[in-house]
Amino acid sequence: MNKIPNRQAICDILVEKANTDKDIVVLCSDSRGSASLAPFADTHPEQFVETGIAEQNIVSIAAGLAKCGKKAYVASPACFLSTRSMEQAKVDVAYSNTNVKLIGISGGVSYGALGMTHHSAQDIASMTSIPNMRVYIPSDRIQTRALFENLLKDEKPAYIRVGRNPVEDVYEEGGLDFEMDRATVVHEGTDLTVIACGELVKPAQKAAGILQEQGISVRVLDMYCVKPIDRAAVEKAAAETGAIITMEEHSQYGGLGAMVSQIVASTAPKKVINLALPDEPVVTGVSKEIFDYYGLNETGLVSIAKELLNR
Repeated sequence: MNKIPNRQAICDILVEKANTDKDIVVLCSDSRGSASLAPFADTHPEQFVETGIAEQNIVSIAAGLAKCGKKAYVASPACFLSTRSMEQAKVDVAYSNTNVKLIGISGGVSYGALGMTHHSAQDIASMTSIPNMRVYIPSDRIQTRALFENLLKDEKPAYIRVGRNPVEDVYEEGGLDFEMDRATVVHEGTDLTVIACGELVKPAQKAAGILQEQGISVRVLDMYCVKPIDRAAVEKAAAETGAIITMEEHSQYGGLGAMVSQIVASTAPKKVINLALPDEPVVTGVSKEIFDYYGLNETGLVSIAKELLNR
């Protein structure tokens, strides 16, 4: 089992790249520990800014630094960055087109027992609604590193959500065929397609293996690029497979499922089932307990897939 959380993978690559690129600046809102960015602050103190608990200010400061030629990386809890800082993200980052990467740490239901105040089950909806704001939710540490290797090369705004705890690897070291803003095919199939993002890609991958043993062929797409969504991959899945299931750690409203449904309905109509968090404060527990409770796991997905195909 992998013991490296995605947030640590982010720190590792930022520390590495900052050794030679002095324009990289990391900003934290009293969150260097929870963001696993203490090593960056220790090794590159002159490239680190601590604002304290000031999520609106941190985004504006980052935008100002970006206007001065810096490459600003803001790390703050996703629950606050996608709500409290939304105006600054919209105006100072997206509208002003500044080179700021907003890293929403402990995203989704990562904070578990802290409840709805600390969950970010609305950030896909809010952040994708902002023009010129890209949204990425990588599935494991390997994809996270590949994503940041690419983000470090561009100067466009982006919001990246990662969870708090280590997750199982979806990809093998050196085995990820990563292409920016293109979904990754995790498992080939023809009967139906599962489109997932973030921590729910691994359960989808496991479910595809279980279903394959039962004679059901499932394509799994890792849609880490929620915006710009890989429209071509969705259209291809709708044309080539019998139905689509989406799986996300997000509200059932305004997330990946809604976006996929819009594309499918307008191009190659097929039935789309959206597995997501309910429209209510979720139960208390760690991420896995919450996922299991709502059927956001391989067992729940296998059941839904068989029901959908009448198998």
